[in-house]
Amino acid sequence: MLSVGEGLLLFVAVSESVLGVLGNGFIGLVNCTDCVRNKKFSMISFILTGLATSRIGLLWLIITDGFVRIFFPEMYSSGNLVDYISYSWIILNQLSVCLATSLSVFYFLKIAKFSHHIFLWLKRRLNRVLLIPMGLLLISWLFTFPQMVRIISDNRIRNGSTTGVANMHKDKFLTYQISLNLGTILPFLLCLITCFLLIISLWRHNRKMKLNATGFRDPSTEAHIKAMKVLISFVILFFLYFVGVAIETYHYTQPENKVLFIFGMATIAIYPWGHSFILILGNRKLKQASLKVLKHVKCWEREKLLRIP
Repeated sequence: MLSVGEGLLLFVAVSESVLGVLGNGFIGLVNCTDCVRNKKFSMISFILTGLATSRIGLLWLIITDGFVRIFFPEMYSSGNLVDYISYSWIILNQLSVCLATSLSVFYFLKIAKFSHHIFLWLKRRLNRVLLIPMGLLLISWLFTFPQMVRIISDNRIRNGSTTGVANMHKDKFLTYQISLNLGTILPFLLCLITCFLLIISLWRHNRKMKLNATGFRDPSTEAHIKAMKVLISFVILFFLYFVGVAIETYHYTQPENKVLFIFGMATIAIYPWGHSFILILGNRKLKQASLKVLKHVKCWEREKLLRIP
């Protein structure tokens, strides 16, 4: 049985996951519909659709893993379920972060203004540059999966069973957790770099606008600020995500503390659902589509009330 505090935290985590699935599902649906209508699939549509799909899978994995650990812990001490969850986590987690980094690189190259020849060279090759995080992803998988297989196999041989990570030594478990999340470090650093450079571009642009004293904010400034909000929100949410992963890792030393585990799960879930709604509000196409949906919902509710005798 769960305590009241544990139940509330679990409700928050599940609510975050449901909102995340709805938000990311909406992003994927709008982009796919737009591509079918225009018969054209742009790079940004590919990134947004892939990001939404990976986050939906990530949220389902977080909830599935959480419910199994909380209500069916015996499933973690037998069979291969923990192995499947670990491999799925590597794929979905790293894919989600790499696509989010590609999105931040896209905003940087599209909006920032630098005269350096390297920046101009990258800007002219935008579609190719956006493939760099995907290359990092493939390289990460090539190193991560063999490491994971080796750790799990060594642990099974040592314990003489198929317990996976259930009886893993703490040192091995720490290595195991680092291997699970190692592939997110380089994309995160790349995101920080693009965010920092965009801050410099925004500061220079604002200073130039003040010197010109035009008396109003031009569209390019608005675009800078909007992109900054998206990038900074990604950094903050990713940091919270990392904190959640650290909490769940620490939970291994106190397996009886369910509150700690559920709190970590809720903290992790903030990233995939929170950033999706920020993207909806920050993207004109997604925002307009969401307003249309809300308008239809209000009309449907109004018609429903009128039908009530």
